[in-house]
Amino acid sequence: MGPGREIVVATPGRLIDHLQRRTIDLSAIEILTLDEADRMLDMGFLPALRRVMASLRRRRQTLLFSATLSDAVVRLAAEFTRDPARVDVSDGQAVAATVTHRVHTTAIDQKRAVLTDLLTDDAAGQALVFCKTKRGSDRVGDHLERAGIMAAVIHGNKSQGARTRALGDFKAGRVTVLVATDLAARGLDIAQLPLVINYDLPLAAEDYIHRVGRTGRAGRRGRAVSLVSPSESHLLRDIQRLLQEPLEQVAVKGFEATNAPRSIHRPDRSRDRSRPQRFRGSTGGRGRRRADTGPDQFRTGNLLSR
Repeated sequence: MGPGREIVVATPGRLIDHLQRRTIDLSAIEILTLDEADRMLDMGFLPALRRVMASLRRRRQTLLFSATLSDAVVRLAAEFTRDPARVDVSDGQAVAATVTHRVHTTAIDQKRAVLTDLLTDDAAGQALVFCKTKRGSDRVGDHLERAGIMAAVIHGNKSQGARTRALGDFKAGRVTVLVATDLAARGLDIAQLPLVINYDLPLAAEDYIHRVGRTGRAGRRGRAVSLVSPSESHLLRDIQRLLQEPLEQVAVKGFEATNAPRSIHRPDRSRDRSRPQRFRGSTGGRGRRRADTGPDQFRTGNLLSR
């Protein structure tokens, strides 16, 4: 790496590679920035970050940016900061208020049919569909292609070139649906994306916030739709704790689950049965984690600085 560079952008692993080959010198760095700090400080990246930190000067400013910062990550961040100041631009909301959240309770063997039905709706427009595994993403992508829906798939097993082409086709409108793992949940900026579908719910509630943050950006309206099988219903409670508004339970005509999760269906004799049910769980407005979250469209939901 040639001399005179003022800014270096890299992953921890790539930085370590350059340090070992003596192709970079970080001793003069004055500002260290960790984007997606909650993920960077999890146990997967932490050992690599510690190695990078050891190459930096002790007197520096450290900036941490994230839409979600759990209490555990904040405690861990104390290792890299001194007397940090916290800046929260979330206005008390985990996601943008322009995003609506819906849950379709669906038998697991009907998910593909429900997904196709949703995507062939005239008002659907483009959509980003999240699956929890690479193989599952490939299968959903193949299913949509067979159904006549132009779809592309991105995940960690795809080459960088293939991922770049798929994303370029999606942004250009040549592809209607982009199917992805959580690889696409962060840092992906798609203008005017109207719909995010969780084909599988994420195992970590914070990942839901990052997924649905791909829509409803810059003041635009967006929709977040989750296809939830009865076996996944327990994951909804943690998601609800991060949201102020109740998740709206809406049945898809012809695809009603035969064994709807008890945690969603809460009979209320005072409610009009013809109206959509709502999953309430926790209030979300006063949950322990809510203060640690911020809207993804700002990309600066939280800031810790030394």
